[in-house]
Amino acid sequence: MTGLQPTDADLIPTERMQWILERLAKEDAGLGDPTLLSAPEGRELAEQTNARWNSDLPGMPIREFSIDAREGHSIPCRLMSPEGADGLIVFIHGGGWAFCSMATHERAARLLALEAGAHVLTFDYRLAPEAPFPAGLMDCMSVWTAITAGHKDLAACSGPRAVAGDSAGANLALTLLLMMQDAALPRPDAALLFYGVYDANFETASYLGQKDGPGLTRAKMMRYWDWYVAATDDRKSPLVSPHQASDDQLRKLPPMFFNAAAVDPLRSDTENLVRQLRSLGRTDPYTLYPGVVHGFMQMSLELPEARKAAAEAGRAFRELTRSRITI
Repeated sequence: MTGLQPTDADLIPTERMQWILERLAKEDAGLGDPTLLSAPEGRELAEQTNARWNSDLPGMPIREFSIDAREGHSIPCRLMSPEGADGLIVFIHGGGWAFCSMATHERAARLLALEAGAHVLTFDYRLAPEAPFPAGLMDCMSVWTAITAGHKDLAACSGPRAVAGDSAGANLALTLLLMMQDAALPRPDAALLFYGVYDANFETASYLGQKDGPGLTRAKMMRYWDWYVAATDDRKSPLVSPHQASDDQLRKLPPMFFNAAAVDPLRSDTENLVRQLRSLGRTDPYTLYPGVVHGFMQMSLELPEARKAAAEAGRAFRELTRSRITI
Protein backbone atom coordinates (compact mmCIF):
# COMPACT_ATOMS: atom_id res chain seq x y z
CA MET A 1 0.00 0.00 0.00
CA THR A 2 1.11 3.59 -0.60
CA GLY A 3 -0.99 5.50 1.96
CA LEU A 4 0.55 7.21 4.98
CA GLN A 5 -2.00 6.01 7.53
CA PRO A 6 -1.96 2.26 8.29
CA THR A 7 -5.21 0.53 9.20
CA ASP A 8 -5.64 -1.68 12.25
CA ALA A 9 -5.47 -4.70 9.94
CA ASP A 10 -2.08 -3.55 8.61
CA LEU A 11 -0.65 -3.83 12.12
CA ILE A 12 -1.49 -7.52 12.49
CA PRO A 13 1.30 -9.87 11.29
CA THR A 14 0.40 -11.84 8.21
CA GLU A 15 0.00 -15.59 8.58
CA ARG A 16 3.43 -16.22 7.08
CA MET A 17 5.03 -13.48 9.18
CA GLN A 18 3.50 -14.97 12.33
CA TRP A 19 4.86 -18.40 11.39
CA ILE A 20 8.34 -16.91 11.01
CA LEU A 21 8.09 -15.07 14.33
CA GLU A 22 7.09 -18.26 16.14
CA ARG A 23 9.94 -20.14 14.48
CA LEU A 24 12.45 -17.46 15.48
CA ALA A 25 11.18 -17.49 19.06
CA LYS A 26 11.95 -21.21 19.27
CA GLU A 27 15.33 -20.98 17.52
CA ASP A 28 16.48 -18.01 19.58
CA ALA A 29 15.12 -19.09 22.96
CA GLY A 30 17.68 -18.30 25.62
CA LEU A 31 19.94 -16.19 23.39
CA GLY A 32 18.94 -12.90 25.00
CA ASP A 33 18.82 -9.34 23.73
CA PRO A 34 22.03 -8.42 21.83
CA THR A 35 21.70 -4.75 22.86
CA LEU A 36 22.05 -5.82 26.51
CA LEU A 37 25.33 -7.62 25.84
CA SER A 38 28.71 -6.02 25.28
CA ALA A 39 29.03 -4.68 21.74
CA PRO A 40 31.39 -7.50 20.58
CA GLU A 41 29.08 -10.14 22.07
CA GLY A 42 26.04 -8.49 20.52
CA ARG A 43 27.75 -8.43 17.12
CA GLU A 44 28.63 -12.09 17.36
CA LEU A 45 25.02 -12.91 18.17
CA ALA A 46 23.75 -10.74 15.31
CA GLU A 47 26.06 -12.54 12.87
CA GLN A 48 24.87 -15.89 14.20
CA THR A 49 21.16 -15.17 14.00
CA ASN A 50 21.34 -13.50 10.58
CA ALA A 51 23.24 -16.41 9.05
CA ARG A 52 19.94 -18.28 8.64
CA TRP A 53 18.81 -15.70 6.05
CA ASN A 54 21.96 -15.95 3.95
CA SER A 55 21.90 -19.40 2.41
CA ASP A 56 20.94 -20.32 -1.16
CA LEU A 57 22.60 -17.14 -2.41
CA PRO A 58 21.77 -16.08 -5.99
CA GLY A 59 24.85 -16.76 -8.09
CA MET A 60 26.79 -13.91 -9.67
CA PRO A 61 30.41 -12.75 -9.97
CA ILE A 62 31.76 -11.27 -6.72
CA ARG A 63 34.81 -9.05 -6.39
CA GLU A 64 36.37 -8.25 -3.01
CA PHE A 65 38.74 -5.36 -2.41
CA SER A 66 39.28 -2.48 -0.02
CA ILE A 67 39.00 1.29 -0.15
CA ASP A 68 41.32 3.57 1.80
CA ALA A 69 39.46 5.75 4.28
CA ARG A 70 40.35 9.36 4.88
CA GLU A 71 41.48 8.48 8.40
CA GLY A 72 44.00 5.94 7.11
CA HIS A 73 42.26 2.60 7.70
CA SER A 74 40.96 0.22 5.02
CA ILE A 75 37.27 -0.37 4.34
CA PRO A 76 36.49 -3.95 3.17
CA CYS A 77 34.21 -3.93 0.10
CA ARG A 78 32.30 -6.50 -1.92
CA LEU A 79 31.01 -5.85 -5.44
CA MET A 80 28.16 -8.00 -6.79
CA SER A 81 27.74 -8.00 -10.55
CA PRO A 82 24.81 -9.85 -12.11
CA GLU A 83 24.93 -10.58 -15.83
CA GLY A 84 24.28 -7.48 -17.91
CA ALA A 85 24.62 -5.14 -14.93
CA ASP A 86 24.19 -1.46 -15.75
CA GLY A 87 24.67 1.11 -13.03
CA LEU A 88 25.86 0.95 -9.43
CA ILE A 89 23.96 0.83 -6.14
CA VAL A 90 25.96 1.51 -2.98
CA PHE A 91 24.13 -0.53 -0.33
CA ILE A 92 24.74 0.42 3.34
CA HIS A 93 23.73 -2.31 5.77
CA GLY A 94 21.64 -1.72 8.87
CA GLY A 95 22.11 -2.99 12.41
CA GLY A 96 21.59 -0.01 14.70
CA TRP A 97 24.94 1.53 13.67
CA ALA A 98 26.46 -1.12 15.97
CA PHE A 99 25.81 -4.59 14.53
CA CYS A 100 25.74 -6.51 11.23
CA SER A 101 28.00 -6.54 8.19
CA MET A 102 28.28 -7.34 4.51
CA ALA A 103 27.75 -11.00 5.45
CA THR A 104 24.47 -10.45 7.32
CA HIS A 105 22.99 -8.62 4.31
CA GLU A 106 24.53 -10.71 1.53
CA ARG A 107 21.35 -12.29 0.19
CA ALA A 108 19.36 -9.06 0.38
CA ALA A 109 22.10 -7.23 -1.54
CA ARG A 110 22.30 -9.93 -4.21
CA LEU A 111 18.53 -9.88 -4.71
CA LEU A 112 18.65 -6.11 -5.11
CA ALA A 113 21.40 -6.49 -7.71
CA LEU A 114 19.33 -8.99 -9.69
CA GLU A 115 16.12 -6.98 -9.51
CA ALA A 116 17.79 -3.68 -10.37
CA GLY A 117 20.02 -5.19 -13.07
CA ALA A 118 22.88 -3.23 -11.52
CA HIS A 119 26.14 -3.74 -9.69
CA VAL A 120 25.70 -3.57 -5.91
CA LEU A 121 28.57 -2.50 -3.67
CA THR A 122 28.49 -3.37 0.04
CA PHE A 123 31.11 -2.56 2.66
CA ASP A 124 31.91 -2.82 6.36
CA TYR A 125 31.93 0.62 7.98
CA ARG A 126 33.12 1.29 11.53
CA LEU A 127 30.56 0.51 14.21
CA ALA A 128 29.41 2.13 17.46
CA PRO A 129 29.93 2.31 20.38
CA GLU A 130 33.67 1.94 19.79
CA ALA A 131 33.33 4.20 16.75
CA PRO A 132 30.30 6.47 17.32
CA PHE A 133 29.06 9.23 15.02
CA PRO A 134 30.52 10.40 12.69
CA ALA A 135 32.88 7.42 12.12
CA GLY A 136 30.48 5.24 10.12
CA LEU A 137 29.22 8.20 8.11
CA MET A 138 32.79 9.24 7.29
CA ASP A 139 33.48 5.72 6.01
CA CYS A 140 30.43 6.02 3.76
CA MET A 141 31.82 9.30 2.45
CA SER A 142 35.21 7.70 1.81
CA VAL A 143 33.52 5.00 -0.27
CA TRP A 144 31.49 7.53 -2.25
CA THR A 145 34.55 9.71 -2.85
CA ALA A 146 36.46 6.68 -4.16
CA ILE A 147 33.61 5.91 -6.55
CA THR A 148 33.47 9.43 -7.96
CA ALA A 149 37.27 9.46 -8.24
CA GLY A 150 37.15 6.37 -10.47
CA HIS A 151 38.40 3.63 -8.13
CA LYS A 152 40.09 0.93 -10.20
CA ASP A 153 37.95 -1.91 -8.83
CA LEU A 154 34.79 -0.07 -9.87
CA ALA A 155 35.93 0.90 -13.35
CA ALA A 156 33.36 -1.36 -15.02
CA CYS A 157 30.43 0.15 -13.10
CA SER A 158 29.18 2.66 -15.64
CA GLY A 159 25.63 3.93 -15.81
CA PRO A 160 23.33 5.45 -13.18
CA ARG A 161 24.28 5.49 -9.50
CA ALA A 162 22.25 5.24 -6.32
CA VAL A 163 22.81 4.95 -2.60
CA ALA A 164 20.66 2.54 -0.63
CA GLY A 165 20.33 1.18 2.87
CA ASP A 166 18.07 -0.47 5.38
CA SER A 167 17.29 0.75 8.91
CA ALA A 168 20.42 2.47 10.27
CA GLY A 169 21.89 1.99 6.80
CA ALA A 170 19.05 4.09 5.38
CA ASN A 171 19.93 6.76 7.94
CA LEU A 172 23.55 6.69 6.78
CA ALA A 173 22.52 6.79 3.13
CA LEU A 174 20.30 9.83 3.64
CA THR A 175 22.76 11.68 5.86
CA LEU A 176 25.45 10.92 3.29
CA LEU A 177 23.32 12.73 0.69
CA LEU A 178 23.09 15.73 3.01
CA MET A 179 26.83 15.65 3.60
CA MET A 180 27.44 15.61 -0.16
CA GLN A 181 25.19 18.65 -0.41
CA ASP A 182 27.15 20.52 2.26
CA ALA A 183 30.45 19.70 0.53
CA ALA A 184 29.11 20.41 -2.99
CA LEU A 185 30.14 16.92 -4.10
CA PRO A 186 28.75 15.01 -7.08
CA ARG A 187 25.61 13.24 -5.95
CA PRO A 188 23.99 9.94 -6.99
CA ASP A 189 21.02 9.85 -9.32
CA ALA A 190 18.68 8.32 -6.74
CA ALA A 191 18.34 6.78 -3.28
CA LEU A 192 16.56 3.60 -2.14
CA LEU A 193 15.71 3.76 1.56
CA PHE A 194 14.21 0.80 3.43
CA TYR A 195 12.47 1.18 6.84
CA GLY A 196 14.94 3.81 7.94
CA VAL A 197 15.84 5.68 11.13
CA TYR A 198 15.32 9.37 10.38
CA ASP A 199 14.77 11.07 13.75
CA ALA A 200 15.48 10.58 17.45
CA ASN A 201 11.86 11.07 18.49
CA PHE A 202 10.70 8.12 20.61
CA GLU A 203 7.17 9.50 21.07
CA THR A 204 5.85 8.85 17.57
CA ALA A 205 2.74 6.78 16.91
CA SER A 206 4.70 3.70 15.89
CA TYR A 207 7.28 3.96 18.69
CA LEU A 208 4.40 3.93 21.16
CA GLY A 209 2.15 1.49 19.32
CA GLN A 210 4.88 -1.06 18.51
CA LYS A 211 7.11 -0.36 21.49
CA ASP A 212 7.31 -4.05 22.42
CA GLY A 213 7.84 -5.40 18.93
CA PRO A 214 7.64 -8.11 17.76
CA GLY A 215 11.29 -7.98 16.77
CA LEU A 216 12.68 -4.48 17.12
CA THR A 217 11.49 -2.61 20.22
CA ARG A 218 11.51 0.98 21.40
CA ALA A 219 13.96 0.10 24.18
CA LYS A 220 16.39 -1.50 21.74
CA MET A 221 16.32 1.56 19.50
CA MET A 222 16.98 3.84 22.45
CA ARG A 223 20.04 1.78 23.34
CA TYR A 224 21.26 1.89 19.72
CA TRP A 225 20.91 5.66 19.78
CA ASP A 226 22.84 5.86 23.06
CA TRP A 227 25.69 3.95 21.44
CA TYR A 228 25.69 6.00 18.23
CA VAL A 229 25.08 9.54 19.57
CA ALA A 230 24.98 9.73 23.35
CA ALA A 231 24.35 13.47 23.72
CA THR A 232 20.71 14.37 23.14
CA ASP A 233 21.53 17.83 21.71
CA ASP A 234 23.84 16.27 19.11
CA ARG A 235 20.92 14.24 17.77
CA LYS A 236 19.35 17.42 16.42
CA SER A 237 21.93 17.64 13.63
CA PRO A 238 20.58 16.74 10.17
CA LEU A 239 23.69 14.55 9.76
CA VAL A 240 22.33 12.43 12.62
CA SER A 241 18.56 12.94 12.29
CA PRO A 242 17.91 13.77 8.62
CA HIS A 243 14.28 14.69 9.31
CA GLN A 244 15.75 17.76 11.02
CA ALA A 245 17.16 19.00 7.69
CA SER A 246 15.88 22.32 6.41
CA ASP A 247 13.21 22.51 3.73
CA ASP A 248 15.85 23.77 1.31
CA GLN A 249 18.11 20.80 2.03
CA LEU A 250 15.24 18.37 1.55
CA ARG A 251 14.15 19.99 -1.73
CA LYS A 252 17.66 19.56 -3.17
CA LEU A 253 17.88 15.81 -2.52
CA PRO A 254 17.89 13.47 -5.54
CA PRO A 255 14.81 11.34 -6.27
CA MET A 256 14.21 8.83 -3.49
CA PHE A 257 12.24 5.63 -3.00
CA PHE A 258 11.00 4.73 0.49
CA ASN A 259 9.44 1.68 2.04
CA ALA A 260 8.39 0.82 5.59
CA ALA A 261 7.15 -2.16 7.57
CA ALA A 262 3.78 -1.65 9.24
CA VAL A 263 4.60 -3.62 12.41
CA ASP A 264 7.70 -1.61 13.22
CA PRO A 265 8.57 1.03 15.85
CA LEU A 266 10.34 2.94 13.06
CA ARG A 267 7.34 3.13 10.72
CA SER A 268 6.49 6.71 11.74
CA ASP A 269 10.05 7.84 10.94
CA THR A 270 9.36 7.13 7.28
CA GLU A 271 5.75 8.35 7.36
CA ASN A 272 6.72 11.67 8.90
CA LEU A 273 9.60 12.25 6.51
CA VAL A 274 7.50 11.39 3.47
CA ARG A 275 4.78 13.79 4.68
CA GLN A 276 7.37 16.54 4.96
CA LEU A 277 8.71 15.83 1.47
CA ARG A 278 5.20 15.87 0.01
CA SER A 279 4.47 19.19 1.72
CA LEU A 280 7.43 20.56 -0.24
CA GLY A 281 5.95 19.39 -3.53
CA ARG A 282 8.13 16.32 -3.93
CA THR A 283 6.64 13.07 -5.23
CA ASP A 284 9.12 10.46 -3.98
CA PRO A 285 7.44 7.02 -4.17
CA TYR A 286 6.64 5.23 -0.92
CA THR A 287 5.30 1.78 -0.09
CA LEU A 288 4.07 0.53 3.27
CA TYR A 289 4.14 -3.26 3.64
CA PRO A 290 1.26 -4.42 5.87
CA GLY A 291 1.67 -7.20 8.41
CA VAL A 292 5.48 -7.42 8.38
CA VAL A 293 8.11 -6.47 10.95
CA HIS A 294 11.28 -4.42 10.88
CA GLY A 295 14.04 -6.06 8.86
CA PHE A 296 11.61 -8.11 6.76
CA MET A 297 13.69 -7.73 3.58
CA GLN A 298 16.29 -10.00 5.22
CA MET A 299 13.75 -12.84 5.18
CA SER A 300 13.51 -13.50 1.44
CA LEU A 301 14.09 -17.24 1.90
CA GLU A 302 10.72 -17.51 3.67
CA LEU A 303 8.72 -14.31 3.21
CA PRO A 304 6.97 -13.36 -0.06
CA GLU A 305 6.84 -9.68 0.95
CA ALA A 306 10.64 -9.61 1.14
CA ARG A 307 10.96 -10.80 -2.45
CA LYS A 308 8.25 -8.36 -3.53
CA ALA A 309 10.08 -5.50 -1.80
CA ALA A 310 13.34 -6.37 -3.55
CA ALA A 311 11.57 -6.41 -6.91
CA GLU A 312 9.91 -3.06 -6.22
CA ALA A 313 13.21 -1.51 -5.13
CA GLY A 314 14.89 -2.75 -8.30
CA ARG A 315 12.09 -1.30 -10.40
CA ALA A 316 12.34 2.00 -8.53
CA PHE A 317 16.07 2.18 -9.29
CA ARG A 318 15.42 1.85 -13.00
CA GLU A 319 12.50 4.28 -12.99
CA LEU A 320 14.13 6.96 -10.84
CA THR A 321 17.35 6.92 -12.88
CA ARG A 322 15.73 6.80 -16.30
CA SER A 323 16.22 10.52 -16.86
CA ARG A 324 19.44 10.80 -14.90
CA ILE A 325 22.02 13.54 -15.20
CA THR A 326 25.41 11.92 -15.66
CA ILE A 327 27.84 12.59 -12.80
